[in-house]
This record gives sequence, structure tokens and C-alpha cells, in this order.
Amino acid sequence: VQLQASGGGLVQPGGSLRLSCAASGLPVEGYMFGWFRQAPGKEREGVSCVGRGGDTTYYSASVRGRFTVSRDNANRTAYLQMNSLRPEDTAKYYCAASGVGCSMTASNMQYWGKGTQVTVSS
Repeated sequence: VQLQASGGGLVQPGGSLRLSCAASGLPVEGYMFGWFRQAPGKEREGVSCVGRGGDTTYYSASVRGRFTVSRDNANRTAYLQMNSLRPEDTAKYYCAASGVGCSMTASNMQYWGKGTQVTVSS
């Protein structure tokens, strides 16, 4: 199983990025995808998740209204559209997958990608 996150980079405050998570080696229709982030010196936190069919989505309070999670099972990819980015969104972002329902709890995840860096700075 491989989860490859991409799309990170340097962006100014107020800007946007779209992260992608390409999955291989697992039947994506049976797995939810979660997005997590970890800033230096801080614990990993759940940002968002999307259920198997894409109809169920959850967001942390810190990103709700700015981030949108989605998935394309035909292309085996999950996405995290991030708008109105703030300096406090700076972190390494990870995608993860699990056979449980939509969850933003790291201990519930079965598979992890290596992460992509997002830096929000002027």
C-alpha cells in the first residue's frame, strides 16, 4: 500500500493550495481518507476526513469553512483544497487511510503517506 501526498509549497497568506493523495495497493472504495498535519514542536492533528463514498466529510474547527476535502475513486485520489491560508496552517500535511468510518483520529489510521510541506508566509 502506498499513499503519495503532493501539492504542497510556499504560498502567501490568503492564498490557496490543493493537496492530492494518490493511493495504490488497496481497494480505495473500502477506505476512508484522512488529512493530518504536524507543525514543528507540535503534535499531529486531524484536519479533515472523507468517507468511502465521498458523502461524509468532517473538518477540524481551525479549518472549517476554508478547506474542502473530496475524493475521486475512479482516479484513486483524495484531495484537500485549502483556501484563505494562514501562517498558522504551516505544517507538514499527511494523508492516511483506514477501513473504519470517517475519522480524524491518528490512531485509527491503518496506512500513512510521507507528507507534503505547506508553508504560508509573506
